[in-house]
Amino acid sequence: MYDVLDPDSERGRIYRSLVSHPGAPAGALAASTGLSERAVRQLLAELAADDIVVTVDQQPDGWEALSPLYVVESLLQREAARRTGLRQAGAELERLYRVARRESGQYGALEVVEGASRVLAAVRRLQFSARREVRVIDVPPYTGAPDYYPSQEDLQRERMAAGIAYRVIYHGSAYDDPIAGPNMARMIEAGEQARTLDEAPLKLAFGDDDLAVLTLAGDDRAEVIALLVRPSGLFRALSNVFEALWRLAVPASTAGIGTQIDARDRQILTLMASGATDEAIARRLGLGRRTVVRRVSALLTRLGATTRFQAGVQAARRGWL
Repeated sequence: MYDVLDPDSERGRIYRSLVSHPGAPAGALAASTGLSERAVRQLLAELAADDIVVTVDQQPDGWEALSPLYVVESLLQREAARRTGLRQAGAELERLYRVARRESGQYGALEVVEGASRVLAAVRRLQFSARREVRVIDVPPYTGAPDYYPSQEDLQRERMAAGIAYRVIYHGSAYDDPIAGPNMARMIEAGEQARTLDEAPLKLAFGDDDLAVLTLAGDDRAEVIALLVRPSGLFRALSNVFEALWRLAVPASTAGIGTQIDARDRQILTLMASGATDEAIARRLGLGRRTVVRRVSALLTRLGATTRFQAGVQAARRGWL
């Protein structure tokens, strides 16, 4: 049906002619579009059946185009219904797929993928199919080719621009200069929600609540393998692991990465890390309480921290303490 919006298609030429010449008869449409009158009448019948044009009661053989806004909205609604139908059909086939493999002694929620290129391709497909959120635990070692990570950044920016949220837990080494891995700083600037955790236990990615990719070392082989996990008890367990680690991880920020702080802020951070209150810091350093509150707030923002404990962890990671 999209051809009705294409000025080079036969249906599109007739519709555009009617938009410009309301009430035109088939003969006039044939003259303006260069089509035979017989072909025009056949195409008008098709357009009427698709609820795009209607006959004009007051004019013999007259035709009228429905509003383009109405037509576009109708097309979008039909496309949405088509996609819903495809998802439902796919879900039904997926259930049959799992049942067939469960009966043959396999666990239908799991699929094994071997090889770094196939694993990375599975993670990209996961991002393409996500409709709401992508969650990632991204830890070394990184197995992608040198050009993989720039292309991954481009994909992530594209998906975030489409409204997909990204929550990523990085290894604590993410503050180091990235040589052959993801660049946390650039992704945060692009809108990613990022946190860091020194000892994240696994490499894992989620696309909504539909698919998880758990990447593993190949044990006695050099090859990387991944488990594709679909909705199941195992999927829920892995999702709960991510959320627990997300609560434990420290919010990351690009503000101040690689920079130094002055001696007074270092003193304030040291006292904060020891558990001192704003009042105690003010007395110890001979500052006004408002000054301390203002500088503490600025330090929290600069470190991307929401608590004093997180600020202390971030400051220690950056070598400020």
